Formats: sequence, structure tokens, C-alpha cells
Amino acid sequence: MTYRTRLFGIVFLAGFIGILSTLLIDLNKVITVLPVANGPLPMSPWAIKLVGLIQPTILVAAAALVGVLLAERVSLSAPAFDALASGNNFIAALRPQILSGVVGGLIGAVAVVSSWIVARSALPPEFVARAERFNRLLPMPTRFLYGGITEEVLLRWGLLTLLVWAGWKLFQPGNGKPRSKYFIGAILISSIVFGIGHLPIAVALGGITIPIALYIVIANSIFGLIAGYLYWRKGLEAGIIAHMITHVGIVTAGYLAIIGESRL
Repeated sequence: MTYRTRLFGIVFLAGFIGILSTLLIDLNKVITVLPVANGPLPMSPWAIKLVGLIQPTILVAAAALVGVLLAERVSLSAPAFDALASGNNFIAALRPQILSGVVGGLIGAVAVVSSWIVARSALPPEFVARAERFNRLLPMPTRFLYGGITEEVLLRWGLLTLLVWAGWKLFQPGNGKPRSKYFIGAILISSIVFGIGHLPIAVALGGITIPIALYIVIANSIFGLIAGYLYWRKGLEAGIIAHMITHVGIVTAGYLAIIGESRL
């Protein structure tokens, strides 16, 4: 088995484990949050979950392949995954990324939570209530594994890498190392895509208004900028760590809000 084949398998497996973690979501409870939860489901919750695994699995496979083929060519990396594929020390490769990931995650958590606090009063009360209930229904393993790993494989390892490579080939063209502007442009675009990718949840929670769309795209794009920068400067795993820490911050903020409400 070649190095690239092993690296593809490791990255794909990591992303796929995140996809499988969505099976932990209690679909029956989630459906009660949705405003269109009327009538019987077309199939059992487990059947819906299993069908829902197909598309993200294909996307993760494509993203894993893109990163394996192109990341090294444009000076991007996943040092810890690379160490596993090469038979080197995983912990030693991961260690330099931990501090940056934690700091980036704390900044991301503050940014996302602050965005919610600022935007909350401008959003429809029904949407706010549904969003907060939905947020509490997401299991922590799903947040860590799907949010932290799968989304980073898709948006950073796959999309951001592809965008940098495309800019480098089209405008440099492929000579020397890619210039910083191609990384910056790719980070911006992939961050906006990351934000837009969260809009379907808002639609399911009651529809889109301009304030809702702006909040979701801006708040998620801010974190996308942080994760993209970490991937560029440190490695994919720094972005993964930051994503996980950001979710810890979001859950903690939600928990503190629940405690506060219970004391009123």
C-alpha cells in the first residue's frame, strides 16, 4: 500500500467517523423542534439517518482525495495524519499544533457566541427559541467528530486546498510556491461557503430572513477564517482542534444561559 493510499484511508476514515456520529442524534426530538413537524415520517428515523449518510460520505471521499493529491503541491499539510501514514510519531506531529488550535478555538468561541448575543435581538423570537432548542439536542460526540473533523476535511482539506491549487495553476501558473494572495483568497471563499452551508438548518428551523441569513453566514464565516488560517500556517489538525474547542465554548455558553434562566 502506497503512502498516498494510506493517507487517503486515514483522512477518509476520520471524516467518515464524524459522519457516523450523526447517528447519535435523536431524530424524533429534533423533528419536534421543526415548525413543519406534522404528520408521519415517510420512513423510520433510522432509515432516514442511513440514507442521510450517503451524500456526505461521497463528499468526504472526494475531499480526502483532493487533499491527498494537491495539498503537498501547494505547501499545505496534515502533519499528524501524515505521521500516521508514514509510520512516524503521531503525538510528536500533533504537539506543535495544539496550542495554536486551542487559542484559535477560544477566539472562535468568543466570536461565535458574541455574534449570537449581538444578533439575537434582531432575529425572530420563534427562530431564536427553535435554534436554542436545536443546539441543545446535538450530542457532543457529533459536534466534535462531525463538526470538528468532517467539516474540516470537507472545507479545509478539500475545498480550500482545491481553491489554492486552482489559483496557483491559473494565475501563477504553477511556478514556485503559491503566493500568499492565493491562500488568502481561498480562505475567504471557503469561509463564505462554510457559512452558506449552514443556511439549510435555518430553513428547516422556520425559514430565512435577511437578518437570519446575515447572522448565520457571518458568524460561521468568522470561524472559517480562523480555521483556514490555522490550516495554512500550522496544519489541518490545528483547525480541527480549534473547531472542537469552539464547540466546547458554544455548549458552555448555552449551558450557562440555561442555568441563568432556571434561576429567574
